[in-house]
Amino acid sequence: MDRNRVLLVSGASSDVGCEFIRRNQDKYQIILAHYCSSKERLAELKQEVGGKLSILQADFQNRESVAQMIREIKEREVIPTHIVHLSAPKFYQTKFVKSNWDQFEEGMMTSLHSIVEITRAFIPGMAKARFGRIVFMLTSCVQNNPPKYLTPYVTVKYALLGLMKSLAVEYADKGITINGVSPDMIETRFLSEISELIVQKNAMDSPIGRNLKVEDVLPAFEYLLSDEAAAITGQNIAITGGR
Repeated sequence: MDRNRVLLVSGASSDVGCEFIRRNQDKYQIILAHYCSSKERLAELKQEVGGKLSILQADFQNRESVAQMIREIKEREVIPTHIVHLSAPKFYQTKFVKSNWDQFEEGMMTSLHSIVEITRAFIPGMAKARFGRIVFMLTSCVQNNPPKYLTPYVTVKYALLGLMKSLAVEYADKGITINGVSPDMIETRFLSEISELIVQKNAMDSPIGRNLKVEDVLPAFEYLLSDEAAAITGQNIAITGGR
């Protein structure tokens, strides 16, 4: 189907975001790449991708910053046709009684509030065009019993899962698909606050004998964003290496 394809990636400066854009740049006429504080990686990527890549800064901990990013996109008079939501604070292990509400709120603002406002802003345009593809980065922690000491992180991801499923039901008849991808531990900068021993143990316990790599995860995003996935919505695809 011929259409002007506009991709919006939140958390685009992450390892997953940068590699996704690099691999899929030819599929989109416009790419809107959000970052909070790591502009350098996207600036380097823009040298590869060229003028179709626009870099947007927003601090998702700040409501006005989210609103300003949305206004900036609207001022460009473009409506995203494809949204990949990757934004999340780094997770770290802590006992529940040693956690505090600020840790929950950080995740809620970064991961949940941001995509609620983004979808509220752009899903009406998708519905009018009767086309849209939205994919959330979730986690294998919402598939089975999660590891211990990740309560704030897991709580936020379950909230995202609920949002994804609710939106999928509401917009299924509007040509919009909304899905999730739930990978096991991926070897990225996101793990910088996790003990190396835990990372190594997770790899040893995996049936494939290693942690996931970014390239293990991207095909699921690519398929769910494709026209071939038009009948798939409200699904959460687990990528666990057989765990």
